[in-house]
Amino acid sequence: MATMLLLTFLISSLIMVTVGLAIDFMEILRLGIDGQLSVDPSDVETASLDFGLLTRGQPLAVLHPVSAQDIARVVKAAYGSNQGMTVSARGHGHSINGQAQTTNGVVIQMSGWKGGNKPPRPHVWAEERYVDVWGGELWIDVLKSTLEYGLAPKSWTDYLYLSVGGTLSNAGISGQAFNHGPQISNVYELDVVTGKGEVLTCSEDENTELFHAVLGGLGQFGIITRARISLEPAPNMVRWIRVLYSNFSAFTSDQEHLISLHAEPSNQKFDYVEGFVIVAEGLINNWRSSLFSPQNPVKISTLFPTSGVLYCLEIAKNYHESTAQTIDQEVEFLLKKLNFISTSVFTTDLLYVDFLDRVHMAEMKLRSKGLWEVPHPWLNLFIPSSKIAEFDKGVFKGILGNKTSGPILIYPMNKNKWDHRSSVVTPDEGLFYLVALLRSALDSGEETQSLEYLNNQNRQILRYCDEAGIKVKRYLPHYTTQQEWMDHFGNKWDRFYEMKMEFDPRHILASGQRIFTPTFPSLSNMPS
Repeated sequence: MATMLLLTFLISSLIMVTVGLAIDFMEILRLGIDGQLSVDPSDVETASLDFGLLTRGQPLAVLHPVSAQDIARVVKAAYGSNQGMTVSARGHGHSINGQAQTTNGVVIQMSGWKGGNKPPRPHVWAEERYVDVWGGELWIDVLKSTLEYGLAPKSWTDYLYLSVGGTLSNAGISGQAFNHGPQISNVYELDVVTGKGEVLTCSEDENTELFHAVLGGLGQFGIITRARISLEPAPNMVRWIRVLYSNFSAFTSDQEHLISLHAEPSNQKFDYVEGFVIVAEGLINNWRSSLFSPQNPVKISTLFPTSGVLYCLEIAKNYHESTAQTIDQEVEFLLKKLNFISTSVFTTDLLYVDFLDRVHMAEMKLRSKGLWEVPHPWLNLFIPSSKIAEFDKGVFKGILGNKTSGPILIYPMNKNKWDHRSSVVTPDEGLFYLVALLRSALDSGEETQSLEYLNNQNRQILRYCDEAGIKVKRYLPHYTTQQEWMDHFGNKWDRFYEMKMEFDPRHILASGQRIFTPTFPSLSNMPS
């Protein structure tokens, strides 16, 4: 009898919630919004998916805002709702596990505007060397705007078709991070819409706690509507170099040597340091291998050791056409101290913008082959440098076998370039590596490329790290329980929780991250 009563209560509560959400949604429709609130099936479908194609969450509506005030009005309405309505900000939709999705609220589509009105365009302050940009602006458009003044942001992601607010909510890393830190280390000021619907400006001097919490905060404390980004003079050209190693120790020693030069004059260091792993059959569908073309005199297949694994150091030197006469000497000076396979130097020169946009060019090729819009069970890990050799032995030479269905990046970063006050969690060592397994699940009939196989392999890698005592921290993290999130944040959790209670006490924002459950007053008195 008690069971039947509880079931009846739950069913009636669900009906009340559904009706309540509909009423709250009608209230939102009546808000004075300058942008567009859409229930168009194509908009809802787009907001239901992301790049990962691993999960789906259909919102009630999609807001195309043109100002922070549009967003604030919707968030404030959700904050006043009694039905647990949520709001999720979505940029280019490049998340992997549904982090920007919601099933009982509104998705704020920050990028890709509809209608006549648009958010403010980038405003470059040339003398001050910074740019103010809308949170939904894509980095490729930020670059184009700043290059008109001969300037560019200092730190990048490998892929530029990501939103400013999206990368700043995580960290934003690429081969410049060893020198300039992640993108969150190059921000002067933010405008943020909190979970209460307040529009706050924050910086080192104003609303400081919110400023540091939002940077790397996974969207938990506010929606970034404006960011002030530091700029530097932009080069014209890039010398892009790749060299190969069969010895992992030599590879990591050279990488660590190169990032130790971050304080040296610009002509005595590289401007970009990354690397990737090549397994025996790993060049297939690998956009990082584009430089290794048939025109190159060295056949990579002849260089593989018995382990079936090679390592590629990827480095770049920026220069101006006016100083092109010195680039050969500068590169030669830096290369002569490295211990790569002497016959494996692959070099090309290209425009700075083309170098930064290199992944997009590869994307176009993969799209033409139907290899882009497929599930992406990516796994991104920060590995303490003291354990990277053990990780190589157990994962690169062990778990992965001799096949992969996408690039595997590996490169080190200096912890002192990261602000410990941000919400990002990194290993407790002065130097740590990013290992990014950027695999695609392909419907090719091969078991080793299936989604189930790759997901199982990711779990196996994490289990191996746990059993081997490798204290990894996940980048672009995804967990399903709050205890896992608490373990992830470690000694930062108490502060993270405190900031959540202050700036988003109803847990309205970014519920797709699954860190906090939206409050639901109408069910708060449910029988236990």
